[in-house]
Amino acid sequence: MRVFFDTNVLVAAFISHGVCAELFEYCLVRLEILTTEWVLDEYYGALREKFSLDKRLTEESLSFLRRNLTVVKAQTLEKKVCRDEDDDKIIAGALSGKADCLITGDKDLLILKKFKNIPIISPRDFWKFESTFVGSHPNT
Repeated sequence: MRVFFDTNVLVAAFISHGVCAELFEYCLVRLEILTTEWVLDEYYGALREKFSLDKRLTEESLSFLRRNLTVVKAQTLEKKVCRDEDDDKIIAGALSGKADCLITGDKDLLILKKFKNIPIISPRDFWKFESTFVGSHPNT
C-alpha cells in the first residue's frame, strides 16, 4: 500500500510520541510512504520556525525522510480544489504518487473524504481503512 502523509502528520510524528509517531513507524516498516519536495520543505520550515528546533537535528530528520520515503514529483491540479492552495499541493502529491490514501490532520482536507478515488483519512482512522483495504486488495 502507498500512503501519502500530509506535512502535519510528519511533523507530529517527529515532535510527539502519539498516534502519528506510531502510525509513521508502522508505515515505515510495512508500507510505502510518499512525499514531495514541497512537503519536505514545509516540514523543515515547521520544525525550524514553529518549533525552533536545532538546525542539525532538523537536517538529520529531513535526511532520514529523504532516505526512507519515496519522493514523487507533484503535478499541478487542473483546477483549484481547496480554499488553501497549500492543500491543493498535498492532493497533487497524493495523486502524482498514485497513493492508496492521503493521511492528514487538516480539517479542510478531511471534509473532502475522498478526491479522485483517493480516500482522505485522519491518522486515527488509518487502522480501520487499512483493514478494509487489505481485505479488498489481494495483492497487498
